[in-house]
Amino acid sequence: MSTHEELHELPADAGTVLLIRDTMTRTTADLPPLPDLVGPARAQGRRRKARVRFAVGGGALAVAALGVAVAAALPTDTGGPQSGAVINVAAPPSSTAPQPPVHIDPTPGESSMADLPPAERAKQENFQNQAVPVLQSLLPQSVGTVQRTDLNVRMYQAKKDGKTFTVIFSVRPAGSEPASKQCLQVKGMVCKNAPLPVPGGIVATAITMPMDNGDVTGTELSFRYGSSDVRLSVSPDTKSNASAPVTNDQLLEIAKNQTFLDLVKVADRDPVEKEQKIVAGG
Repeated sequence: MSTHEELHELPADAGTVLLIRDTMTRTTADLPPLPDLVGPARAQGRRRKARVRFAVGGGALAVAALGVAVAAALPTDTGGPQSGAVINVAAPPSSTAPQPPVHIDPTPGESSMADLPPAERAKQENFQNQAVPVLQSLLPQSVGTVQRTDLNVRMYQAKKDGKTFTVIFSVRPAGSEPASKQCLQVKGMVCKNAPLPVPGGIVATAITMPMDNGDVTGTELSFRYGSSDVRLSVSPDTKSNASAPVTNDQLLEIAKNQTFLDLVKVADRDPVEKEQKIVAGG
């Protein structure tokens, strides 16, 4: 979203490590390359890319490590989400107006929501404002206060007791790569599956993986809903050396929540993100 900000403690087999690195590189190929920066700017760019890799490339990383995807596919039958119905996200009631976003300066070569056309930016901000109260009510209190950011529609921040955790909530049009419902355990990762209470046999996967030399861990939820890949991740606060204060079981419970699924349904029918392009290795 090798330095101490990268993921570590993955399988020790050298061939697997190379495959993981190759997969992560291809997964993030659509991201702007890091410029040749120095000092704090370089560290910031690497930190941001590590967080994006964790949130967006987590599924591909598990494919390389396990031989299977950590996202679950919706079967080809039509028993899943139906189109045409009006959806209202039943977010928890709030007497206050949406809070302004946390400002995050883009690194050189990186774009932000400020660069979007006004209509697209308004659409993304509206979705974020719907997502914040849902995430706030469903994430454990240990995560803290959730706020949206102005850098990317999928990026949020949660703060508590001086700690800052990056939260990624992404509903992105799925690519053509297959997904599997299998979940295996490998060194350094804890993986768990759970079926969701929706038609179509959707299975969600939650993984906890070491980051930053294995000193801290981050947690990610993933599944496929309709024609979208859904991810919800919480990254550690590396400054305080604090792991993400959320478990696999807690993320799987969020995936089963109807309010959360209604929000996913909104983004699946009217995407606020573009399909991720994966470049095949030459």
